Amino acid sequence: MKHVYKVLAYLVAIEVAVQAAVMVWGDAGMGKWVGEGGVLDKTLGESGEMPFPEFIGLIIHGINGMIAIPVIALLLLISSFWAKVPGAVKAAGLVVLLVVLQVTFGILGHDIPLIGAVHGINALLLFTSALYAARRGAAVRAPEPQLAVRG
Repeated sequence: MKHVYKVLAYLVAIEVAVQAAVMVWGDAGMGKWVGEGGVLDKTLGESGEMPFPEFIGLIIHGINGMIAIPVIALLLLISSFWAKVPGAVKAAGLVVLLVVLQVTFGILGHDIPLIGAVHGINALLLFTSALYAARRGAAVRAPEPQLAVRG
């Protein structure tokens, strides 16, 4: 179970890195598209169209952030109870708390743009806490077998 815990923690960190990559990719594509004359308004998001190829990055960001990362974080928390890693439950609990905050900031950021900055800072905290949890799992080694001494 230690291995499962460690893999899940690393997966959260990897997913946060993917989030940053696809968001910037989508944003850069949108900037290029607007620069070439594309018009960005509310109807574009509701149209169901793919106005520029990098738009998929924004979609991936939404799906990853609302579904994939929360599920992985919950699995991390569940596995932490059986991982037999010192501090695993606390570390996984922190990851889950930061994921809840991240989803909340992501949703609120659409109405209050300044919260987008908090969303970015929290992503760094989430990435760091997931790595911390993973390293705790990696640092624990199985006890070495004791040699029997015969007298």
